[in-house]
Amino acid sequence: MLLEPLQYALGALSGGLVGFTLGLFGGGGSILAVPLMVYVVGVPNPHLAIGTSAFAVAANAFTNMLSHAKAGHVKWRCAGIYSVAGILGAFVGSTLGKMIDGQKLLILFSLLMLVVGVLMFKRRGAEGNPGAQCSRENAPKVVGFGGLTGIFSGFFGIGGGFLIVPGLIASTGMPILFAIGSSLVAVTAFGLTTALNYALSGYVDWLLALVFVGGGVLGGLLGGLLAANLSARKGMLNSLFAGLIFVVAAYMLYRSSGTLLSS
Repeated sequence: MLLEPLQYALGALSGGLVGFTLGLFGGGGSILAVPLMVYVVGVPNPHLAIGTSAFAVAANAFTNMLSHAKAGHVKWRCAGIYSVAGILGAFVGSTLGKMIDGQKLLILFSLLMLVVGVLMFKRRGAEGNPGAQCSRENAPKVVGFGGLTGIFSGFFGIGGGFLIVPGLIASTGMPILFAIGSSLVAVTAFGLTTALNYALSGYVDWLLALVFVGGGVLGGLLGGLLAANLSARKGMLNSLFAGLIFVVAAYMLYRSSGTLLSS
């Protein structure tokens, strides 16, 4: 599908915002990417928007992961276990997602976001244990959260960071900054799995995805720097993360409900 030049320019700007959010929160990039693709860039097919954003978010997540890894904010064993458990789930979820009407998929997505936002806000004061690791005792819990997150990630065409961050915190007790850095490993893996499945059905606009990624590189660097500064303020990252989810979910419910009622 060939878009207008203005749409590609809007794609670059949207990618910058997504990259900034990924660098800041480790998640949230994908919950912004899909509505930005649909409502700002103007991609007419929700499935095409989901497939394209999945690839773009995965690429931006990988770039942001490198900067977090350099700062020592990635728990590699936890990230690896979580990612492997979620890859199969992402493939299953994305297969199911392609069978659902696109507008209904967006509404279900926004409702899920509201639930996660509430859970994150309730835990906003939790500091976590910086020495937390994945051990034999908590590995089954990490695998369970990883598999479930992968299914949701694939079903909604998202990188899953806004689910992975609370999942890592709940299953290991690590602080949010480490969960953010570690989540980017899984976001990359889940996003690529979902994008590949959608690409096989022709639901990825590769040029738009590359433009989106280009804008996200600079945004991600800025977001990563801000995350390191805000992590010292108790509950600040958690509260901002939850607030972002609430705002985007409310907007998506408003737009998607209106589209269904008018059809």
